Amino acid sequence: MRDPHSRRLGWTEIAPPVALLALLLVWGRHPGPLGLTVAALLLATAVLAAVHHAEVVAHRVGEPFGSLVLAVAVTVIEVALILTLMLSGGDDTSTLARDTVFAAVMITCNGIVGISLLVGAIKFGTTHFNAEGTGAALACVITLAVVCLVLPNFTTTTPGPEFSGSQLAFVAVASLALYAMFVVTQTVRHRDFFLPVMEGGELMPEEDHAARPTNRRALLSLALLLVSLLAVVGLAKIESAPIEDAVKSLDLPQAVVGVIIALLVLLPESIAAVNAARRDRTQISLNLGYGSAMASIGLTIPTIAVASIWLDGPLDLGLDNSYIVLLALTAVVSVLTVVPGRATRLQGGVHLMVLASYLVLSVRP
Repeated sequence: MRDPHSRRLGWTEIAPPVALLALLLVWGRHPGPLGLTVAALLLATAVLAAVHHAEVVAHRVGEPFGSLVLAVAVTVIEVALILTLMLSGGDDTSTLARDTVFAAVMITCNGIVGISLLVGAIKFGTTHFNAEGTGAALACVITLAVVCLVLPNFTTTTPGPEFSGSQLAFVAVASLALYAMFVVTQTVRHRDFFLPVMEGGELMPEEDHAARPTNRRALLSLALLLVSLLAVVGLAKIESAPIEDAVKSLDLPQAVVGVIIALLVLLPESIAAVNAARRDRTQISLNLGYGSAMASIGLTIPTIAVASIWLDGPLDLGLDNSYIVLLALTAVVSVLTVVPGRATRLQGGVHLMVLASYLVLSVRP
């Protein structure tokens, strides 16, 4: 088996630039069935390459920095994709940011967390994690989700599910400040709260199955990670046209397109989280899940708030009533999951049921 940190080029080094080159060749065009098939295959290889390079970076810098790098990188590129779609205009762009952010929250808090707990519990019986760090992350996610996606329905300064200009400015600054506070807590002040633990709460020893990569290797993987993620988001955008056509032909809501794209964009984090759960590193899986949800809100809303200065039309952020109920259910279930500091297959199954309910309601509101 090839050493993952050797200098010899492998498919994980070749796939990202090839995928990016393919993206540049088809960007702005309408590829046929063969081109779309090739793009889908390259998207899949770019996802797997992103997971590999994220693990290399995480191995070099340690946790929770590795999870933070992947979460922020995916979110930054996701925000760029949202802005690109909003600037290109079209129908339903007023709800694009809301639908994408909420899809990311539901997929991360119920999908990534649920599948990680289920996989870990099936293999080890009971999964263990630090309730203090995970609880802090969950509190930030719930606060950001309610303030940014629920409150707009109840304000009276402007009609409809919108913030006024001053309200949007406050929410943007507050979201960014809370996210920055969490990052400092996670990486500086209380880093040990976000490290994998064993039964009883003792910190788990670091994995030493392979030597740490060199700085040069880690920097190369970081660059290839960013290239991979850019290719994933760009190719997902290319695939969105046929997906949108299929959605329309099936007479499904337009929001389904956003859900599918969010699922594609979050694939690298999902695979990385499951891999961590299989190694009994459930805390890393939860860092990825809740960290991605927090970054999705804490970075997207401020960016959209600034971009709204140049964007025409309304910016609807308030969720529909059925989604508010699902968000409340997610909050309650997540608190009950996190507080004990351990979970079984049942908790994983409950989270996955909430995600399934969201997906069904997205298809049939």
